[in-house]
Amino acid sequence: MKKIFVNFAKYNQEADEKIISILGKMENAERVKNRKSYYKSLAGLVSHIAGGTSYMLSLAAQAVSGNAEAQKALAPLKKIELPQGGIDEEGWKKILSAVKTADKAYTAFAEALRDEDFSALVKLDWYGGKPAAVPLYFMLQSIETHGTHHRGQISQILDELKIDNDYSGINAKFLKA
Repeated sequence: MKKIFVNFAKYNQEADEKIISILGKMENAERVKNRKSYYKSLAGLVSHIAGGTSYMLSLAAQAVSGNAEAQKALAPLKKIELPQGGIDEEGWKKILSAVKTADKAYTAFAEALRDEDFSALVKLDWYGGKPAAVPLYFMLQSIETHGTHHRGQISQILDELKIDNDYSGINAKFLKA
């Protein structure tokens, strides 16, 4: 099971790097333009991906409190600072830093997990308390699904803008994990 989640984490990191590369070539006005998505802009979507990943990983931390290596992997999440309000160039730099930090922490966390960690319960603060907790593997699946969903939204917007953007599929190089 560990290999699957390490592969997912590495895929997320690679896909996010490709998105950042594409969006980094755009003028900030284009990145922050309201594209009618739930998070409005391309920059808003990327910020939400970073925030969601770091938030879900922070919930997962308590489930593996006895795994010192996993805790160490997640420590950098505490330094993430996402922009509040409008996103200017400085805000974009904060988003880039947050994405890189969250993705690196996610990969290191997945690599630090032990077999028994995957069934550890993660306490939730959503679903109205039903369930109040889920197994760690479910939380990790949720991180993967969340990022893929929002990268799909970004891809659709980029397609409409006729900007080439292929970051789908898990790279076979991750089989070495």
